[in-house]
Amino acid sequence: MGERLMHRKEFYIGGEWVAPAVDEHLDVVSPWSEKVVGSVPVATTEDMDRAVSAARRAFEGSWAQTSRADRGEILKAVAENVRKRVVDLVDAQVEEMAIPVASGYQQNEMIAPLFDYYGELAVNYPFERHEIIGPNKAVIVQEPVGVVGAIVPWNGPTCLAAWKIAPALAAGCTVVLKPPPEAPVSSLVLAEILHEAGLPAGVLNVVPGGREVGEYLVTHKDTDKISFTGSTGAGKRIMSLCGDQIKRVSLELGGKSAAIFLDDADLQMILPRYVRGAMHNSGQVCAMLSRALVPRHLYDDAAELAARTAATFKIGDPHDDDTVIGPLVAKRQQDRVLGYIDIATSEGARILTGGKAPAEMATGFYVEPTVLAGVEPHMRVAQEEIFGPVLSFIPYGTEEEAVAIANGTSFGLTAAVFGGDQQRAMAVARRLQAGSVSVNGGYGPYPRTSFGGFKESGLGRELGTEGLGVYLEPKSIAYR
Repeated sequence: MGERLMHRKEFYIGGEWVAPAVDEHLDVVSPWSEKVVGSVPVATTEDMDRAVSAARRAFEGSWAQTSRADRGEILKAVAENVRKRVVDLVDAQVEEMAIPVASGYQQNEMIAPLFDYYGELAVNYPFERHEIIGPNKAVIVQEPVGVVGAIVPWNGPTCLAAWKIAPALAAGCTVVLKPPPEAPVSSLVLAEILHEAGLPAGVLNVVPGGREVGEYLVTHKDTDKISFTGSTGAGKRIMSLCGDQIKRVSLELGGKSAAIFLDDADLQMILPRYVRGAMHNSGQVCAMLSRALVPRHLYDDAAELAARTAATFKIGDPHDDDTVIGPLVAKRQQDRVLGYIDIATSEGARILTGGKAPAEMATGFYVEPTVLAGVEPHMRVAQEEIFGPVLSFIPYGTEEEAVAIANGTSFGLTAAVFGGDQQRAMAVARRLQAGSVSVNGGYGPYPRTSFGGFKESGLGRELGTEGLGVYLEPKSIAYR
């Protein structure tokens, strides 16, 4: 990796690369080699003030005066530039967060279609509608909410940032993005891509920093909306801060998602695919289907098949195309995941495979892909988000019991149902309290299908027209 790509000395503010107010840098440590692979400047409140001011000027000036057609063309130009530089995005993420390279491409190849889609929506979305009843007339207009503070996590820093930037810009908003301190470099590469595509000055600003400067962005008097993706605990804190100002907020938070395998599901075909999908990014995915609910009479065979499958996954160098399981993002995360496995066994669960750090890995924050059996719905491992490569197999008796177990957590982000009878599986899916449900491996048309959570999994939606709507304020104008 080149020095220029991984070692940064400037923020992206007001369409320029600018030096930080204080000469302080954060070293980026590879979770694979445990060596410093990059560095970025660390923002102060003064830097954040500059970024928000640039976004405010752009919102009230150049971007507000840009036509919807021109906004759409700029977003489509971004999409083309992403396609040209997707290798740089992936390379940066492999270094900074040690995501397996195949998974890195899977994430970052989702960005260009997103900007294409919102480029079209910027032009075609019904930003106005007219209502007439007798002599009473009104036009309802959808106006951009204003300056958006966007805060994203380390497990998908560029893709999740794009989920916020593209619809916000299509709506006519401007954005201040705070990347995660664990994986900040790729977000600055993304800023280069948007800049090279002709984005006007100040429309996007990228300022890495820690928790304190993140809270400053949330409470800043000149941010009109906060869009946050991360843990439920952090989301509650952000929501409370926004509540003090009645500031608009959308939250995409944690999950403890369930996959229900009905008694007519083809487990031999489905389970290996399910296990591999659940282990994407070493389980560091909010939408991970971490709970497998299986009929009691099929339970033992299903859990054993899952364990045999997980045991075949290659653990190792994230630069290797064949690697499935890379390291977790930091030592603290490795300790957290191993701690949950210990808690599970102390509560009576059994480890069928994995359960420890691989002895053959001299460096890196690895946890073996782990399958737990004997898990009961009340156990902490079945109730709390682990954010690692750990699957919990839970037996059930009736279909009603399966639905109750699936709905029996404080989360409601995603869910899945597998069964031979499509109509029956769809009926079960409709009973699940989750923002996104997959039936027999179905995946909604991306990026037209909305994503977000029920209960403590979040507030608002991303993707689709719903993802545009959270950046708009409706105004009704009555006239004669």
